[in-house]
This record gives sequence, C-alpha cells and structure tokens, in this order.
Amino acid sequence: MNDLRLLVGDVGGTNARFAIARCTDGTIWLEHHDSFPAERYPTFREGVAAFIDGCDVKPSGGVIAVAGPIEDGTIDLTNSPWRTSETELATLGLNPVRLINDFEALAWGAPIVPPDQLESLGGPYAGDPHAAIAVLGPGTGFGVSALVRDVHGREMALPSEGGHACFAPGDPIEDEILRILRRRYDRVSIERLICGPGLLNMHKALAEIDGRETHIDDPAEITRDALADPHSPCGATLARFCAILGAVAGDIALTMGARGGVYIAGGIAPRILPFLKASPFRQRFERKGRFKDYVAGIPTQVIMDKHAALRGAARVAFQEAAGR
Repeated sequence: MNDLRLLVGDVGGTNARFAIARCTDGTIWLEHHDSFPAERYPTFREGVAAFIDGCDVKPSGGVIAVAGPIEDGTIDLTNSPWRTSETELATLGLNPVRLINDFEALAWGAPIVPPDQLESLGGPYAGDPHAAIAVLGPGTGFGVSALVRDVHGREMALPSEGGHACFAPGDPIEDEILRILRRRYDRVSIERLICGPGLLNMHKALAEIDGRETHIDDPAEITRDALADPHSPCGATLARFCAILGAVAGDIALTMGARGGVYIAGGIAPRILPFLKASPFRQRFERKGRFKDYVAGIPTQVIMDKHAALRGAARVAFQEAAGR
C-alpha cells in the first residue's frame, strides 16, 4: 500500500481540485495539488486528463468527489455543464475509478482535518466520538452529508441531496422572503437561499420587503459590501443568510442525530468567518424549542481546509484498495 499512488479529486460547480494520494503507515498524504476553474476545460475528462499528464507518477486508480448525485456511475453536475462517468474516466488508465458525492467525501474527510484548520462557531469543544457527524454548507450550491459512527469504530458516509429540501421560515421576515420567492420558483428549497446565487435571491427579496431598489446582481458584491459595512443593506442580507444557515444546520443536526458535531464546509463560510462568528448563526442553531438542550451540546465548526474533500476521497480510495 505504501507505494500505491491514487488520483483524488474534488469537482464543484466552479472549481476543480486534484491531487495524488499515498498512504504511509496508515497516514494519508496528498501531493502534486492542482486547482483550476472548471470552465478551463470543455469536458470533465479533459480536465482530469490534463492533471494526470502533468504528474510524474501516474495514478493507477482513484476516487473523485463531484457536486451532485451519482447514478449508475454517471454524474451530470448540478451547477455545471460538465458530465462524466466512471466508464469514461477508466479510458484514462484509472482502474478502478469511482465517483462519489462531494459532501460524502467531506463527511469522510472532516474527522481527519487538522485541528488548526477548524474554527469554532460555538458549542462544546468536542462532541460524542461515537455519534454521527453532519457536514453541510453553501458554495455554488448547498451540500449536505453525514458520517454515521458506532461504539465499535465502524463508519459509513451518507450521500445526500439535503440542500434541496424545502426552506422553512423562522420568523415573519422569512415568511415574506418565502412568499416573494414563490413567485419565481414553484418550490423554494434551502439552496434557493443558502448558496452564492441564493444570497442574491435573498438580497432582492429583502429590498422588496423594505420598499427600496437594488441594482446589485453579483453575490460577491453583497459579501464585499457587507464585510465593509455590517450595518448596510448588504450587511443585513448577509446577517440573515448566516441566521438561516444556523437554523438549517440545527435542523440537519436533529435529522441526523449529529451529536458528534456539525461541520460547515463550502466556499462561502471561510471567506466570511469573522462576520459569521458575530452573526446569529449559533442562536438560530440552538433555537429548537423542546430540543434546545439537545443541540446546545453539539459543537459547530467551520472547515478551513481546502483539501478536506480530497482527504475524504483518499480515505475512500485506500479503504477500497485495502479491501481488494
């Protein structure tokens, strides 16, 4: 196993990350990292091939985490024009190669993220080591997964499309946001609000509620203005975004029984970390009525490690290699 080199990837709607993984005495190492905009290559296969061509040591197989549901070894990325299959990737000399959901990979990777790459959003320092953990977060879309654990050390990751569950308003303003978005969408999911494009949806809805105009059409502008002036309309939008994220995280913690901890992943949370820490995130996370004490005992942390999904994909790759 020490001389085995495997391809690992993390491909979302915006960016593609790859590395070569090796395992030495049970410790996973990632080498030859590369990251590039997914739009650089017309097809998924071309992006993978370009990375492999640049490697001194060619991988014999691999696991690639992708943003979306995998069906029969095929993925049509939810927020990207890319499409591929395990059969197509095998033509690059990867045997075996497996596609897994990106948040499934994050669920595998979260427990092995270095402690200095985690930032607390409240709650105890550590959760129950034998209980499930939940991983969720906003980026181009909104991902959800969990890692089920038991007292015998057995683990199983649960791929999920929980980001497409219905949005549940938590106060009269969020009732109005839902009403406004229903004019545009027949069904309003969490992802319609808690992701990059969702931030823009929320900003426009809040402007309508306040009776003011907005000409902003870029989520990055909302974030930039909010961080510069938290008391601005953009600051109010981002605060609402963080509050709803906390409420959703608490709901997922209840759904998954995630007493082991809740990890916030995705591209947005690390970029707004100081704002997120000062926001109503944890207040809304714990506002669960009769189950307030239940969720109060659950730690919430932001994954700062850009390679967390690669670490998870590597865990899966070497577990499967060991079982062959």
